[in-house]
Amino acid sequence: MSGKALLNIKDVYKSFGINEVLKGISLDLNEGEVLALIGGNGAGKSTLMKIIMGIYQHDRGEIFVRGEKVTSNKTSAALANGIYMVPQEPMLFPNMTVKENIVIGFNKKNSELHKELTDLMKEVGWNLDLSRKASSLSIAEQQMVEILRGLLRHAQILILDEPTSALTFDEVQSLFKSVNELKAKGIGIIYITHRLAEVFEIATDVAIMRDGKIPLRGEVSEFTREALVRGLLPPDAQDKENDIRENLKEVDYSAKPVFELQNFSGYGFTDISLKVYPGEILGLAGVIGAGRTELATTVFGKDKVLGGKAILEGKDITGLSTKKVMEAGLNYVPEDRHYHGLFKLSDVAANTTSAMLGEKPMGNFLLNRKEEYRMTQKYIDDFRIKVTGQDQAVGSLSGGNQQKVVIGRSLSTSPKLVILDEPTRGIDAAARGDVYAIIHQLRNQGVSVLLISSDMEEIVELSDRVMTVCQGRINGEFKGEDINQDNLMAASFGITKDTEVGA
Repeated sequence: MSGKALLNIKDVYKSFGINEVLKGISLDLNEGEVLALIGGNGAGKSTLMKIIMGIYQHDRGEIFVRGEKVTSNKTSAALANGIYMVPQEPMLFPNMTVKENIVIGFNKKNSELHKELTDLMKEVGWNLDLSRKASSLSIAEQQMVEILRGLLRHAQILILDEPTSALTFDEVQSLFKSVNELKAKGIGIIYITHRLAEVFEIATDVAIMRDGKIPLRGEVSEFTREALVRGLLPPDAQDKENDIRENLKEVDYSAKPVFELQNFSGYGFTDISLKVYPGEILGLAGVIGAGRTELATTVFGKDKVLGGKAILEGKDITGLSTKKVMEAGLNYVPEDRHYHGLFKLSDVAANTTSAMLGEKPMGNFLLNRKEEYRMTQKYIDDFRIKVTGQDQAVGSLSGGNQQKVVIGRSLSTSPKLVILDEPTRGIDAAARGDVYAIIHQLRNQGVSVLLISSDMEEIVELSDRVMTVCQGRINGEFKGEDINQDNLMAASFGITKDTEVGA
């Protein structure tokens, strides 16, 4: 049974102009509870969390912390009340060290803080060099720093927003161990996630948030995965996906490959050889740090080629600039949309069509307005992007909707091959179904896809064939029934069966 009440939210409303975001939210969190909060992009989760943290002022309703009504809507008051939120997108000071980012704001002695921090890191099993600059950290490492910030502050109410979205399997298990220890100490945790498997592994309770309301709430034991999915997806989503799957074309492996890497090497990977065939989805599985993103950025002309060749439709594109690679017919959806994928101050239309500058009928410097509108609207409709209009600033969209804009922009150039690097990171279940449908449509149109994902379910769901990468090298290839999570997970960690590499 759960302990005493830590947080009570009663009939909270919030609107931005005429847009009503929260429509009477009521939610409770007790001592020792891990409440999984799931919902689509635009459901209002972020707005609710910002109200709890004192970033936004709610229009009406009441919030109580440990039975006391909250009267001050300031972040400092939330922190004083023992509430801490770990954001999905890391917000670190790039020129400060790891340690400085974690301990900022404390008034304790440096030696005392250092001991507490090192003890905490040992407890959760994370090994970070505290003297490193934050600018040198990977996304996974940045996320670890944010989580350590919260844990070091001994919050009684801890909000974790997609905490595992960029963590490896071992890092996830360490996080779950920490969550269970915090739960045993009576700390209440709101755990926002799009990974339904995590709900059943770590949460005690679950709430579904949809269209500014919470229609379902209860103990995890009362739900099945199918019930949660039904609560999240639009009514026609499954029918749409089934229709596409029934009409999928077979991959012709006797055809000439669209794309080929021959002993391709660069920083972070070595001697990669693979082929991608017309209309094929080739999954590239592995853990974070295996070298897959480095491979993608090198092919895309962002990093230096150290050896080997990249061939696209018979043309050698090895070492070409990104612009030339795109002109040849290859595009790339990056893993980190904030640093590499978006012009956040520009509107949705400009972001969606910017990759088409220099192409006809778009024009070299000025976009054809009619074509810009048509192309932008196509992806808004196909991807179910929630916007107030094409002129809405991309930076004001939710994370999942920003990711959809990035994907739409990469597809706007009509590539022969598109590399998708973690395409559904931070995207909710409904949007994930939309993206999967788009990927399958591309496949049916003959577009080839190189799919990089740390989500093994995603790789299994989408891929016609899978190659695994471990420590910068391909160490396995899987086809047909051999494409399963057990095989891919084992190979990703270097535990391989006898598999034939190469196509």
